[in-house]
Amino acid sequence: MNWPWLQTRGTPLTPRQLERRGRLSSAPALADRPLAEQRLVVLDLETSGLNMRRDVVLSIGAVVIERGAIDFAQQFERTLNRPGQTVGPSVLIHGIAPSDLETGSEPAEALLDFMAFVGDSPLLAFHAEFDRRMLRRALRHSLDYRLRHPFLDVAQLAPMLCPDVRTGKGTLDDWARHFRLQVSQRHHASADAMVTAEIALILFSRARRQGADSLTSLARRLETWRRRERGGLI
Repeated sequence: MNWPWLQTRGTPLTPRQLERRGRLSSAPALADRPLAEQRLVVLDLETSGLNMRRDVVLSIGAVVIERGAIDFAQQFERTLNRPGQTVGPSVLIHGIAPSDLETGSEPAEALLDFMAFVGDSPLLAFHAEFDRRMLRRALRHSLDYRLRHPFLDVAQLAPMLCPDVRTGKGTLDDWARHFRLQVSQRHHASADAMVTAEIALILFSRARRQGADSLTSLARRLETWRRRERGGLI
């Protein structure tokens, strides 16, 4: 139950925001249904830096994979209002200027909009642990909301499903070049989410050929692969 006097660690939520938060979908369990029948939200965040304890989310970009394809009618892009945010070296990469942050969306509203967009869908990201932790901290700070949605990491799915491919450091750019994808813009949240979704669809096709045609089967294979990579299995 949401109490009207409850405050977040950031700015207190309005009654309307509390009501919206209360209507957010519960976190889903990974499904056994075929990948082509699964709705997935592919996420990319631009942040003020790479310190997951200190830096903040500056913008959110996301696209949807549904019915085995990218649904161009379902896209999300939002720059957050971060007045007075110190501009560090990351601005040279993502290009978000102080003026963009001054006129951005109020963080609680942007995050409520994003989680309503996500609904009960699992999330995909490239280097998902970073995005998961940054999003989780932003939601806790601005909404007092605990993120429980499952994430799958495209940066791990790619080498697991393509073990013979050598892509240098295995960055998003490396995999995009390997699959000969046309990348119009990089280090922009929506554009990076789109490239990640294109790579994910290629990987899902390979997963089906390898007998892994559901999120649960992919998650099980990932866990085994991670243990092997850590040297837990010989």
